[in-house]
Amino acid sequence: MRRLLLVAGLLAVLLLGAGAWFAAGWWGGSDGGDDTAFIVPDGASLTSVAGKLEGEGLIGSADGFLLRAKVLGSADPIRAGEFMLPAGASPAAILNTLQHGQAVRRFVTIPEGMPSVLVHERLMREPLLTGEIPVPPEGSVLPESYDFERGESRAAVLERMQAAMERTIAELWPERSADIAVSTPREAVILASIVEKETGVARELRMVAGLYSNRLKAGMMLQADPTIIYPLTQGRPLGRRIRRSEIDAVNDYNTYSMVGLPRGPITNPGRAAIAAVLDPAETQALYMVADGTGGHAFGETLAEHNANVEKWFAIRRQRGEM
Repeated sequence: MRRLLLVAGLLAVLLLGAGAWFAAGWWGGSDGGDDTAFIVPDGASLTSVAGKLEGEGLIGSADGFLLRAKVLGSADPIRAGEFMLPAGASPAAILNTLQHGQAVRRFVTIPEGMPSVLVHERLMREPLLTGEIPVPPEGSVLPESYDFERGESRAAVLERMQAAMERTIAELWPERSADIAVSTPREAVILASIVEKETGVARELRMVAGLYSNRLKAGMMLQADPTIIYPLTQGRPLGRRIRRSEIDAVNDYNTYSMVGLPRGPITNPGRAAIAAVLDPAETQALYMVADGTGGHAFGETLAEHNANVEKWFAIRRQRGEM
């Protein structure tokens, strides 16, 4: 009898020890190390993820992880994405993060008025994206912030940017005001690209759109400086004053030598600029010039415009620019 009790006691100790070892292998973490980014591919199974965790040295054994997960872990599905695993995380903490944690969100931002050559450069410089892309057609990208996953293709991100522009046009075009100066969505994007480049002041967008709409309707040249620069740099900064020969140049973009819109957009306009073209301010203005504050002074007549120009020249002379 005593022997049986002794054997039973030993078995109990062994079972308790085995249970403690099994639990420690699940909830016990390690010391030191760094936080580690871990990617769960789309459609990955827990088995494949366990093998990936073992291969990256984040757990000791894929088989042990799967066994403990089945007995001690949650049955909730794991999520695809990039997750930041804390240094020394236990297998239990790792599984919980992959099931319920917030995936890392990374962003690339395209500001309003960024031309396509610079959109291309920004995407190509992002080291966490993969693959090659061509320079997208001008005016095809909607400027805003886009999230992406580490290792995602640049082509996929660019496709989302272009789809966002298509959705924006599809949403705004049916709501356009009557008697606007453009007759197609493409013309709206072209004019919006000029408006975008002519003012960086949000409150002026509808006024600038109204001014250029008036000029189009009157058959006047738009005379927008950015249309001179675009054929020279494809939207990059010119870095100097515009030359007289460039003002007089005849091409499909220069609105100082042609009536009507350029052949295509000169940048990627934002939603607000497109909306402004489709609902311009009611104004008689035909002229504008910088006012020294970052905005513009608007004039209805050439005489009024010339007076505004003199004020601008006086400001520049005071600044030592002339």
